Amino acid sequence: MSKCKFCEQELVIELDPDSFDEATASSSVGSSVTAPDDLLLPCGCHFHWQCLLDESTQVALSLACPACDNSIVSTSPGPQPHILVRYHNEGGIQTNLDILPLITEEAYLESNPTARPALAFMTMCAEGDVSGIVQMLKDLEDNENEGEMSSGEILRYQDPLDGMKTGLIVAVLKEQQEVVWLLLWLASGLHTLAFPEEVSRAAQVMGADRATASGVDIRTLSDEQSRTAEDLARSMGDTWGVLLGEGLLRA
Repeated sequence: MSKCKFCEQELVIELDPDSFDEATASSSVGSSVTAPDDLLLPCGCHFHWQCLLDESTQVALSLACPACDNSIVSTSPGPQPHILVRYHNEGGIQTNLDILPLITEEAYLESNPTARPALAFMTMCAEGDVSGIVQMLKDLEDNENEGEMSSGEILRYQDPLDGMKTGLIVAVLKEQQEVVWLLLWLASGLHTLAFPEEVSRAAQVMGADRATASGVDIRTLSDEQSRTAEDLARSMGDTWGVLLGEGLLRA
């Protein structure tokens, strides 16, 4: 049986008993339960997922296997590089799984650990998690630590892993209307009276005040192709017709 090239242990992971359902737990009393954790690289080397992730900086720079040094990058399909693997875990077997974006993100976070909340914020913007965004910002304000990003900085964060997009740009592209209104409320110079009454009321209910609105207007920030949220909204047909018509995405 193949073993992990990094730690030389079997390619399994011990599951948390708290995550078992009642039927599984009752059949495994007194014994540990394991699941496959087998990441097969194109070169033929096997790793635990976390073991490979621990080598993410080296892999992201070299695009080579950290064990045998053979190239693991592919440009098929398409012109962009990929690292296509087979991953076997408790959910089954995934083939042609591209792990390069995850490896790149982890390598970036190893060099920039304070950016982790900002990347979580970007994910929330993409998924429309308005309450999650508000709670994250409150937690940051309640637990300010030296060297960490402030709530204002996170709201205006431009993701180097995604073409320098802001949360507002991502929300526009993903058609997350509630997030767009929230970010305009929190990080733009738009006058409070310009917001629909239901938006103002919702912000007050969530406790989202406008203390972070002073500073760089998020509407002025552009991606690496010099496109603002307004530019991208205009390319999406009628999706953002109301906001564009009233000039609310223009700083």
